Amino acid sequence: MPEQTATEDQAEQAPRAGELRIDHGTATGTFSLDGETHEVENNIWVLGDDERCVVFDAPHDVEAVRALIGERECIGILLTHAHDDHVRFAPELSAALEAPLLLNAADAEVWELTHGDLPWDGDIEDGDVFTVAETDIEAIATPGHSPGSTCFLVPELGVLFSGDTLFQGGPGATGRSFSDRSVIEESIRERLFTLPEETVVHTGHGPDTTIGAEKQAAQGDWL
Repeated sequence: MPEQTATEDQAEQAPRAGELRIDHGTATGTFSLDGETHEVENNIWVLGDDERCVVFDAPHDVEAVRALIGERECIGILLTHAHDDHVRFAPELSAALEAPLLLNAADAEVWELTHGDLPWDGDIEDGDVFTVAETDIEAIATPGHSPGSTCFLVPELGVLFSGDTLFQGGPGATGRSFSDRSVIEESIRERLFTLPEETVVHTGHGPDTTIGAEKQAAQGDWL
């Protein structure tokens, strides 16, 4: 297994400082698909208050995720999709945190590439609502990068956790198995670009962006 490293950024304070907050870190490792392996750096996102939280994805380094959580109870690991850089350590993280793994079942074939017939704990469906710190998290199905790719909207904060569906600079990659460029463009156009333009997008890799910035950049290109 390649050496894994991790770093943490200063926690981002949500509007209700001291209560609901977003914690952010990064972890490095590899992404493998279609016989190719690449070094990647993934964002780690944790949303919650001082007692409970949820984690988005399980990238590369269990201890880096646990460091962001601290002594809090993790009530769920919400997987944006099943590429191995997002789920390779998901079962290990689930066991360490005693938290259920939740995934859109449309990504079953992608999950099996890494974990075979090992099951996850529960399915995420479009429109599902999860609650942490009295704050709702809405699941938005956005297929294209993978069949079951899912974004998570937190309306109270004006924040979207986009996984690999939308980045600063446009849609996620679609040049590999189980992906489709026309499908991801439709997902973004119909499901994400209808959100308020000031919505902050926390991505699976790289810097934040906003719905408005990406919508403007897409004009005259693929929008």
